[in-house]
Amino acid sequence: MTQPRPKIDDPLNAFCKDTDAYLEGAADGPLSGLTFAAKDIFDVAGHVTGGGNPDWKATHQPAGKTAWVVQVLVDAGATMVGKTLTDELTRGIFGENAHYGTPVNPNAPGRVPGGSSSGSASAVAGGLVDFALGSDTGGSVRVPASFCGLYGLRPTHGRIPLDGILIQAPSYDTIGWFARDPETFARVGQILLQNSTGSIVPPRPRRLVIAQDAFEVADKEVVDALQPVVDVVASLIGASTTERLSPAGLSGWPGQQQVLQGREAWETVRDWLDRTNPRFSFEVTERYVTSRAISDEEVQAAKTAKMEVVERMKDVLSGDTVVCLPTTASPAPPTGQRTSARNGIRQRNSSLCCIAGTTGGPQINLPLAQLDGLPVGLSLLGPPGSDEALIGLAREVAAAMQG
Repeated sequence: MTQPRPKIDDPLNAFCKDTDAYLEGAADGPLSGLTFAAKDIFDVAGHVTGGGNPDWKATHQPAGKTAWVVQVLVDAGATMVGKTLTDELTRGIFGENAHYGTPVNPNAPGRVPGGSSSGSASAVAGGLVDFALGSDTGGSVRVPASFCGLYGLRPTHGRIPLDGILIQAPSYDTIGWFARDPETFARVGQILLQNSTGSIVPPRPRRLVIAQDAFEVADKEVVDALQPVVDVVASLIGASTTERLSPAGLSGWPGQQQVLQGREAWETVRDWLDRTNPRFSFEVTERYVTSRAISDEEVQAAKTAKMEVVERMKDVLSGDTVVCLPTTASPAPPTGQRTSARNGIRQRNSSLCCIAGTTGGPQINLPLAQLDGLPVGLSLLGPPGSDEALIGLAREVAAAMQG
C-alpha cells in the first residue's frame, strides 16, 4: 500500500515533482535501511506512470499494480522514496527533458547526466538515495553510469522481469540499477537477480579480451585515463589478448540495432501517437519519424546483420571470457549543446553500447577513472547469464584499485 511521500530535498532536479509515489520497505530484510528511487517508467499502484512526457501522463490511468522489480526491493526492506526524471518515453541518451528540465550531474557540473535514466543516476551520484532503478534499451543505464561515475549494469536480457514498466522495444529493454559503491551494488543484485547463494562470489572469468576497435572509438584521452583500470583487470584475470571485435569495423554494428529497436519503438506507441498527437522535443520527434519510415526490407537486412554480430561475439566470449571496452567515447558533454553537435558522440556511443544490446549479454560500468576531473567508465561485458561474474569481478577490481 502506498503512503504519502515525505518531502524530498532535491537540489538536483532528479525527482519528479508531479507524483508523491512512496513505498516503505519491509521492517526486516536484506536491504533494510537502504533507500532507492525508481525511474518514472516503473508502475507504483495508485500512481500514473509519467514516462517523462506530460501528454503520456495525462492520457493514462493510475497503475493497478506495482512493478515486480519495485515490489521485490520493497519486500526486501528497501524504501522507495520517489520517482525520477527520464527522457521522454526512454527515447533519449543525454538526459535533457524539454518538459521537466535536466537533472544535475553532481560529478560533472555543467554537463549532462546521461539518459534516459537521468534522474536515477543524478539522485544516486548526489547521495539522495543509496541506489536507483533505471532501464537500458540502447545504453540508458550504461551511459549515465559512465557520465556520473556510478556502478551500473545492463543485465542479461530477460533476467529481470519487465512486468509493470513502460516498454520501448521489448527485444532490447532491460532493467538495471545504479549505486556508488560495489558492495551496495552487489547487495541489490542478489535481490534483483534472484541469487539464492547468499552472496555473489562466482568464479572469476579465465580470459580477458581487450576490444581494440572499441578503444579506437573513444577519445585518446579517455583511453589513456582507462589504461590503469584495464591493467588491473588484466592482472586479476591473468590471461588477456587484444582483439578487434569487428573485422569490418565497429562503426558498422549499431545500424542493425537502430533499425530493429526503432521499428519496435514505433510499433509500441504508434496507436497512442495517432490518437494523442503529443508534444515531443524535436530530438524525440525526429527519432519517431525516422522509425516510422523503416521498411520491411530494412528490418530483414538488419536481422541478418544482427545474427552476424551474435555469432561473432559467441566466438569472442567462448571459454569463460570477458571483454573490456570503454563505456562511452568521451566524458559527459556540456548541457545545452546544439543537437547537431552531439550527432558524432551519439553514434560513437552507439557503437560501444550496441554490442550487449545485440547479444543480450550483461555489461557493467566500473566508475574507476577520471579525465580532467570528469568521470569516464570502463565496461566489462560477458555472455548471457554472466551477470554475477561481472559483479564479482567489479568488486575485485575496485578493491585492487583501492589497495
